[in-house]
Amino acid sequence: MSETKSLKKNLTLFDVYAMSTGAMFSSGLFLLPGIAASYTGNSVWVAYLLAGFLILPAMYCMAELSTAMPKAGGTYYFLDRAMGPLMGTIGGLGSWIAVVFKSAFALVGMGAYLGLYLDLPFTITAILLTVAFGLINIFGAKETTLLQRVLVTTLVVILIAFVIFGLRETGIVNAFEPSDGYGNFFKSGLVGFVSTIGLVFVSYAGLTKVASVAEEVENPDRNIPLGMTLSLITATVIYTLGTMVLIKVLEPEALYSSLTPIADAGREFLGWMPFDLGVILIVVAAIAAFASTGNAGIMSASRYPYAMAKDKLVPARLSQIGKYGTPTIAIIVTVFAMILVLILFDVASVAKLASAFQLLLFGLVCVAVIVMRESKIPTYKPGYKAPLYPWLQITGILISFWLIIEMGILAIAFTGMVTIGCVLWYQFYASGNLQRRGAIFHIHQRLGQQRYEGLERELMTIIHDRTQAENLSYEAVIARSVMMDFRYGIYDLTHIQDIIKEQGAKRYGIDAATIEDALSEDSLHLHAISENVHISYCTHKDVDEPELFVLRFGPQAKLNIDSAVQAHTLMFLIVPPKPVGLDLRLAGHLAEVVQSEHFETRWLSSDTERDMNEVLMRDDHFLHGPVSQFPSLYNQAGRKIADVKLPASCLIAMIERDGSIIVATPDIELLATDEVAIIGEPVDLQDLRAAHNVTRGAQDDKV
Repeated sequence: MSETKSLKKNLTLFDVYAMSTGAMFSSGLFLLPGIAASYTGNSVWVAYLLAGFLILPAMYCMAELSTAMPKAGGTYYFLDRAMGPLMGTIGGLGSWIAVVFKSAFALVGMGAYLGLYLDLPFTITAILLTVAFGLINIFGAKETTLLQRVLVTTLVVILIAFVIFGLRETGIVNAFEPSDGYGNFFKSGLVGFVSTIGLVFVSYAGLTKVASVAEEVENPDRNIPLGMTLSLITATVIYTLGTMVLIKVLEPEALYSSLTPIADAGREFLGWMPFDLGVILIVVAAIAAFASTGNAGIMSASRYPYAMAKDKLVPARLSQIGKYGTPTIAIIVTVFAMILVLILFDVASVAKLASAFQLLLFGLVCVAVIVMRESKIPTYKPGYKAPLYPWLQITGILISFWLIIEMGILAIAFTGMVTIGCVLWYQFYASGNLQRRGAIFHIHQRLGQQRYEGLERELMTIIHDRTQAENLSYEAVIARSVMMDFRYGIYDLTHIQDIIKEQGAKRYGIDAATIEDALSEDSLHLHAISENVHISYCTHKDVDEPELFVLRFGPQAKLNIDSAVQAHTLMFLIVPPKPVGLDLRLAGHLAEVVQSEHFETRWLSSDTERDMNEVLMRDDHFLHGPVSQFPSLYNQAGRKIADVKLPASCLIAMIERDGSIIVATPDIELLATDEVAIIGEPVDLQDLRAAHNVTRGAQDDKV
């Protein structure tokens, strides 16, 4: 095992949906409705509906942070990078404790439902299930989510059927009318109704668990917010309509005292099915619900110690990745902790208290979004932005702390104890080994205090990881870039705009208005990437591909843009809005090349566009030469570029023909007399070089 390995990105949109949905349906629907109805009567379905809306601030904030920083650890990572490692420790250890307790409780509930048909002790059954789900998690995230898909699909299909048959029994219109036996619509008044909202709110808390596995999600910018939204819609509809059916089908005393309300209601209107099939299917749904919560809980909980270990907040061994691409030791520790909880605690009581700590974390996540945005860090580039900033975040903070107060003194005390324990762990274990600080120091910097530059570099690395599918974009951009050399004259912004407009239309077909908008005085910001090279980069919705314009000025040419700009080279990079952060990554690559040794000498001595192009290329990702130099290409002369076969990642980007540079579009025919610029991964380019060398060696032997 190695701690240098990365978690595999193999979770799809459906996996995100399955994990979020499965983490919500357990006690919230199969145990809680009777208790909630006893507090507020007919209005219980409204309480579930409003609770679904109250989770929106936390969900949107979690989605924003997950797309800006899709890293294992979720809440821990967000709080650590926003407010520093102390808050990260509270978020990480606290989340791990809360999820361990709630997952253990879910498996106890699963054991209880199995006990309806099998004579099994609840605790032993829950321990065996914990071990089984732990092993599945060790064997891989894909295997874990395959099980999650099956469980959630089974669960949702059965619950939708329950709602449809229930509404058919009661009548859709009648379902909205209050039932006489439950008293006034707000049975205990507004205070009782508000308390019920706080009680059922925790039914939605599992929605954000997926943030802890964001590092393993494909295309997180799309899949995380969309998956969470679809999951919340599913849960809110089923919770609301399901409790509406319960109120109409069951008598008050039966519902108030029932620990299996969905099964009891099913007996009332599904009795026509043979062999008691309706109730059996509901029990299957309940088992699937508790199993999916326990399974998703182990998966998400194990990512907290994994992420914290990489940051030296807990022992480093917890960050090791096993041969199946999962944090094996972190999973084992999580499973062992759940077994101890099952043996030593009254899990149901402690799990309810742990919900209060989860509410605290929801509030802190909303704070983290405010901190990250106000820090003005240029590399904070979320693929999804929470709306209505900052009012949505402020509302989320107020909702969280209001609900904690509603849960009572024991919940507040438990939250305080966990927080104190996390602070002590940080103080005595980790504080002396860390220099890392959160984005909040960037806010302090604006007030004359200290900032932490390492965070900007780390976010830049995250942006690079998020855009792995575009890893060759840099070479592609350089290969087709416009290189211009000006020896004499005076050049102001208007003159430069006109030059780029002409070249943009000629080379790329970019509309002049787009260039003018991208290079206007309001949007133009030149950044020095070396003493003599400045770059402006921006995104524009009307650009389909990243495009680079490079202007080099000789000693006799004068720039009249800004008195502070004393440079011989200006670069203008315009990229599409998606993927988020691509402009920063490409600018970073350019800065890396420009700051390399001997760049200045090579750059100023290059005479042609091709020479300038080669200087900006990363040598290990680029080959240039006549077609005749590459036998595999020479043998394919006469074919269109689209039909030319090359090693996996290789691509013909540019063609030099009769002294002109041509962008290698798919319909252009490759000629034997052409010179080509080929980009690709180093290993594939090496195959081209090797084939060239083997051919030359064979020819030499023949001679």
